[in-house]
Parts: sequence; C-alpha cells; structure tokens
Amino acid sequence: MARITNRRLGELVQQLFLILQKYPDGLKARDALNALANSVTLTEYESGAYESGRRFEKIVRFATVDTVRAGWMVKDAGIWTLTEEGLKALKSFPDPLDFYREAARLYRQWHKSHKGAKSSTTPVSLNEEIEIEDESEKSVSVSYEEAREQAQSAIDGYLHAMNGYDFQKLVAELLQAMGYHVTWIASPGKDGGVDIIAYTDPLGTQGPRIKVQVKQQQKAVSEPELKSFMANIGQHDSGLYVCTGGFTKDAAIFARSQESKRVMLIDTDKLVDLWIEFIPKLSDQAWQRLPLTPIYFLTPQG
Repeated sequence: MARITNRRLGELVQQLFLILQKYPDGLKARDALNALANSVTLTEYESGAYESGRRFEKIVRFATVDTVRAGWMVKDAGIWTLTEEGLKALKSFPDPLDFYREAARLYRQWHKSHKGAKSSTTPVSLNEEIEIEDESEKSVSVSYEEAREQAQSAIDGYLHAMNGYDFQKLVAELLQAMGYHVTWIASPGKDGGVDIIAYTDPLGTQGPRIKVQVKQQQKAVSEPELKSFMANIGQHDSGLYVCTGGFTKDAAIFARSQESKRVMLIDTDKLVDLWIEFIPKLSDQAWQRLPLTPIYFLTPQG
C-alpha cells in the first residue's frame, strides 16, 4: 500500500485550516475539500482513487481525526469549523511537521484518557511515513463521518428540490405530529411574512399563538431578515422561523437575546431531528413528504 509522510499531512491540514479560518461559522466538508484540492498541487498518489472515493479526501479526513480530538476543529453534521484552539495552533506551529506532531500528540493523549490504552511517546520523525488505512479506529471514524455527510447531503438536496408549498405543508404536518393545532396555512404567493399559524389547543383559546415563517433557500437568514419577521410577532405570540439555509451567527445571537418576543430558529438539522423523533405520530401521507427510515450504528470513540 502506498504511503504518505507526516510532513505532507501537516501541509494539507495546515492549508485546510487557512481555508476554514475565513469561515468562522464553518464550511461544508465538501466545499472545504474542494477548496483545498484547488489550492494545492496533488501528487500522483493523492490524485488516485479508492473504491469508496477520492484518495485525497480519505487522506485529509484521516489526518483531521487528530485535529478534532486535539480540540482544534469541530465536525458537526457535515460542517467543519475551526475552534479558538485551532486558530492558536495554526499560529503557534508554522512548520507543517511540528503542526502535525502536536495534533498527533494531543490525539494520543485523548486516546489514552478515553481508552486507557498505552500512549506512544515516540516523536514523529521528519521522514516517517504512515499507512493511511492502517489505524482501524481512525478508519472507522472516517467511514462514520462520510456516512453522516452523505445522508445529510441527500436529505438537503431532497428538501431543496421539494415544491415550496409542499415544504410548507411538511412543516405544518410536523407541528401537528408534535401536538400543535394548525389553523391556517398560507396559500402559494405573498404571505405577509407568516406562512403558518398554530395553537396549543384545538379551539385556539389558549396562548401562545404560534406564527411560523418557512424559507426554502440556500442562503442563511440574516439578523435584519429575522427582525423583519419578528415585527409580525405580537406580545402574546411565539415565533418559529424554519429555514433550510440556516441562520447567521448574528441572527442566532439576536434570537437568543429576546425576552418579550420569543422566537425559535429551526435549520435543516433540527428539522430532520424533530421529524425523526415524531415519525411514529406522523400520518402515512405526511411521512411520504420526507420518507426517512432511522438506521442505528455505534458511534466511533476514536
């Protein structure tokens, strides 16, 4: 099996970090990997492929297991984000080998504390080469990571391709499965900023009234857009903003800071989590709008 040096791993991960630092809210794994591939010159080996995908991607995913366990980056639902510790590491270790050595040391430290295994204290040498697939725990982590991203990507694509009014009805049916009583769904066209109205009781005599805005778009909702929606929220109302593109950091901070007007933000991840949780209470017709089947497997710890 072909090999790759630790220095080269350090070069690739450092460049990845330089890309990610431009995106404080995180970047989709696919976009990050494509940006990295376009910013470096791949070797013949790196440009090759495994049966399961591009070798270059496997290499980077394998190497970033160390940086995740080191606390330098976070991978969540296919979004890769640098932490403050990761930004500090990028500045503190300009040499690629030193950079990867430190990540590997912190990974071994994490592994020892979580697994009770012996942690090697042998430093990574300048010319040391490694087998990319010779550490089973890391390989399992990479496979798990890819499976989650592929599932998330497929669901995202499905939701974005859905007819806008059907997506709106999907949200209404989820609310009904959760026990809310939907009394009004806006017809296709201009809706005045509110798409769904629901109550906590069948007659709508008990508060709060829930006003829902549904956006099916790639772009994240900004703070000004959120404020525009909240102008429709009365004193005894609660707001619910559902957007497949998510929300900017400023919008999320603004939502959390509200005291007199309550608003909950629902992105694709939260929407899917709720859909899966309430699948048993969905009608067969409602389930067909997003026919998900939960599959369970062990989460890798290494």
